[in-house]
Amino acid sequence: MANEGKGRTLLLTGGTGFVGRFLVPELLADGWQVVVLSRQSAQAVASILGSEVRAIGRFDEWGLEEGPAVCINLAGEGIMDRRWTPKRKEVLRKSRIGLTHDLVKWLNSFPSPPEVFLSGSAVGYYGIERGDKPLTEDEPAGRDFAAQLCHDWEQAARAINEKSRLCLIRTGIVLHGKHGALARMLPPFRMGLGGPIGEGRQVMPWIHIQDMVSGIIHLLHNEVSGAFNFASGTSNSNLAFARALGKALHRPAVMPMPAFALKALLGESAVLLLEGQHPVPGALEASGFRFAFPDIDGALQDLLG
Repeated sequence: MANEGKGRTLLLTGGTGFVGRFLVPELLADGWQVVVLSRQSAQAVASILGSEVRAIGRFDEWGLEEGPAVCINLAGEGIMDRRWTPKRKEVLRKSRIGLTHDLVKWLNSFPSPPEVFLSGSAVGYYGIERGDKPLTEDEPAGRDFAAQLCHDWEQAARAINEKSRLCLIRTGIVLHGKHGALARMLPPFRMGLGGPIGEGRQVMPWIHIQDMVSGIIHLLHNEVSGAFNFASGTSNSNLAFARALGKALHRPAVMPMPAFALKALLGESAVLLLEGQHPVPGALEASGFRFAFPDIDGALQDLLG
């Protein structure tokens, strides 16, 4: 680790979430003084992230004359946690766009803005209309709810002071054996009841948690800016992913989840599973990043082997 932090202050939102829990130890090892903005109590944050991390619940608790040298913004309610009612959609927008707007306004209030602002987004930015077409970061946003959510989220981040280096992190499905989407898939697959979703032809963009964290650290260390697709360049169809997961668990993977059943269960949000995108990590790889787990078999073997 390069010890880039050298005791300087870094503000992290979403630090107690899935990715944040694995990112914080790397930031601490890199020498950063990590401050986490969280709705949870300081005691709860310490129990999750350790006593080295300082927790604040509001911007006015910052207490330092200077703003953070770096800010990483990963906050946002889980997009698949509940059905997309109008009320839930507003919660999703507020937790992403509203928070980012308030965060940027606060960061811009300091005489010196952060050197680097890394802000979350998702590959849902590209929408569901493009099928299996490889998508670079130059593609426009889609038109569905998730795509517009990501577009507006990124626009809120783009209001950061022009002196700050801005990186937008468009994340695919982050894989870990005990957290996130993969952890929820494991029980039925382990019982031999797993299989593709719908017809299984939709591309399923994924990234190993280690590559997710390493990619963020890479952007922090390197003088690059713009949007970056955080998904393996060898993203698979849902059918191929299901077969690979069944193989890793030594179980059959032939029990499909019918599209009508998924729509009945999840409502409008089922579209995120029934339709896919094929983002390619061109900007990330062009910046010198190399995936430790570029293929699904290797990724699953590491996580589940």
